[in-house]
Amino acid sequence: MRNRMRSRRQALAPREQRRHALQLARNFTCSPLFLRCRSLAVYLAADGEIDPAPLVERVRRAGMRVFLPVLRPRPSRALWFTEYPPGTLLRRNRFGIPEPDIRRQRSVPPWGLDLVLMPLVAFDPQYNRLGMGGGFYDRTLASLLRRRYWHRPRLIGLAHELQRVPALTAAGWDVPLDAVITEQGFYPRQLPPQANSR
Repeated sequence: MRNRMRSRRQALAPREQRRHALQLARNFTCSPLFLRCRSLAVYLAADGEIDPAPLVERVRRAGMRVFLPVLRPRPSRALWFTEYPPGTLLRRNRFGIPEPDIRRQRSVPPWGLDLVLMPLVAFDPQYNRLGMGGGFYDRTLASLLRRRYWHRPRLIGLAHELQRVPALTAAGWDVPLDAVITEQGFYPRQLPPQANSR
């Protein structure tokens, strides 16, 4: 399934990719997530992923702080989140993915963010997410499942609508999403009220 779904998103023409990215940004800014957010993590699109760049432009204009995931040093297979202001110089990590230099930008743990916007290969109506297979997000965010009564970030999957599938088999370590946003809509899980820890 992973290869098939990656091929589907890679097959989108550049013009269609751009249209989807712009519509996703509109759907995000029309959602209640936008009104309550002060800091969020995004990703740099690759491999046909829906591009959050237009969304980043909008949230920066609204005064929100934007962060990018950065690989933690070996042997860890987890992530830090490092601030991504305009003009940030990026360097390639061990997988060739551009990321900020953690020595030059402020980093925060995931619970220091309001939202984590995550790429995915496929998603289902039960808010399961199929990633690229490295498990970096799941390892980083696993401890958040125990944070029920105080602040934790909302985990939001960003995808093309064509990445929706009827069902995914979730492993015990998979961290479910709180919502998915595509070019066609905003799909929130019914959540308890967010505790305010600030």
